[in-house]
Amino acid sequence: MAKFYRCKECGNIVGLVNEGGGTLTCCGSAMEELIPNTQEGVATEKHIPLVHEENGKVYVQVGAVLHPMVEDHYIEWVYLLTDQGAQRKILKPGMEPKVVFQIAENEVVLEVLAYCNKHGLWAAKLD
Repeated sequence: MAKFYRCKECGNIVGLVNEGGGTLTCCGSAMEELIPNTQEGVATEKHIPLVHEENGKVYVQVGAVLHPMVEDHYIEWVYLLTDQGAQRKILKPGMEPKVVFQIAENEVVLEVLAYCNKHGLWAAKLD
């Protein structure tokens, strides 16, 4: 599954392409791994990505109740991992927290993640 790390000092976020060991560092310190949240609770209704696949497209909406998209609280990006690779869509304040990914005919969706600038990384519940 996808792994992302965040610098506690400057806020840089990096995605791991190949896990080779060692410690990722930034600003002189070890980076913290972002663990995707999937817990039930109040925040989930606006954070957990809802995923629908149809005709080679993967439709993602962040939140059963659409996540706010204002300057100080918004979804920064949505990430799709399949058995053939990965894609990321970047969102900005004012946009709807919805994205569409194109996938190949036999491509299998493995993971969908959304990153909130205030509440961190959230994972979809896939069947």
